[in-house]
Amino acid sequence: MKRFLNSYRSPIYCLGELIVGILILIDPHSFTSGIIRLAGVVFSIMGVLSLMSYFRSSAQLGSMSMGFSKGLILIAGGLFCVFNPGWFIKAFPLIAVVYGVGLIIMGLIKLQWSVDSMRLGSGLWMVPGIGALSSLVLGVIIVLNPFAAEQVMWIFVGSSLIFEAVVDAVSTFTSGRRFKKGSCDDSDDAEVEFSDI
Repeated sequence: MKRFLNSYRSPIYCLGELIVGILILIDPHSFTSGIIRLAGVVFSIMGVLSLMSYFRSSAQLGSMSMGFSKGLILIAGGLFCVFNPGWFIKAFPLIAVVYGVGLIIMGLIKLQWSVDSMRLGSGLWMVPGIGALSSLVLGVIIVLNPFAAEQVMWIFVGSSLIFEAVVDAVSTFTSGRRFKKGSCDDSDDAEVEFSDI
């Protein structure tokens, strides 16, 4: 399972972005409330497991793990999410800003990938470059929030998630093809050298 997640982490991430973006466009408030409640349940379960692990371990190991406090914090946060998801919806402008900042950071990382690809002589450096540009532009727009109505902001965030999912999927596909091509070229070179010997 771990190997599967590592192999398909990027496609799963892109698919998640796409699904979240579509659901936000369809019904942002209901979808967000459902996701927050689901996250609350997950946090609560993690908190209970942390408490169980703390009390099952020895006193010495438990004192070093901080499992008791972690468990209580997770349970408290989880219950808050389950019973008060409206708080997060009201704080959507702030959450959107955090998302925008995250997009800007990802844009800078993609820019690094683009520059690295260009320096390595890859002809596909423009793919992460386009992804970097889109992430930076969308992130700046979300942070500045020039929209008068909150509903427009929801639509823009959902649309940006869908657009980012498509760009990331294309970037993942092209980088995968480039890696496979490079591996084949290396194998061919090795066969030629071996035949020469």
